[in-house]
Amino acid sequence: MRHTIAVIVENTPGALTRISGMFSRRSFNIDSLTVGATDHPDYSRMTICVHGDEEVLEQVIKQLSKLINVIRVSLLEPNESVERELALIKVNADKDSRSEIMQLVSVFRAKIIDVAPRSMVIEVTGDEQKVDAMVRLLRQFGIKEMARTGRVSMVRGTKVVKV
Repeated sequence: MRHTIAVIVENTPGALTRISGMFSRRSFNIDSLTVGATDHPDYSRMTICVHGDEEVLEQVIKQLSKLINVIRVSLLEPNESVERELALIKVNADKDSRSEIMQLVSVFRAKIIDVAPRSMVIEVTGDEQKVDAMVRLLRQFGIKEMARTGRVSMVRGTKVVKV
């Protein structure tokens, strides 16, 4: 089972190293890791996705909670949160394939953010399945390069993951 964990950490040098080191030492695999600023300049928010059963999840949360610089650890339940991923995908695009690529971009409500004589860069946001579907369909044109952010997630409604 895949789990999403939100971790609020002090915005200090070495915090990411300590957290990723804990995963390595305990032989937990990180499926996705995103880190960014919060509304408070002293704190950052990590969204970590891990695979494992309930026992693995419990151990990950316990170990994260023990680390220096970790302020709060919260499990984000799928039915109580929203999630998105961003991907930039550079594809081969000659004059014969451009219109078909543009149609795919339109259907997925994605954006073309760069056009060159033989390529296009497409930005797609959505859940992991949407991004995966877009990637699968663009493979036929030849993907030259791709960058994905990993999952970011937030609790729905008035609940918040607070410092």
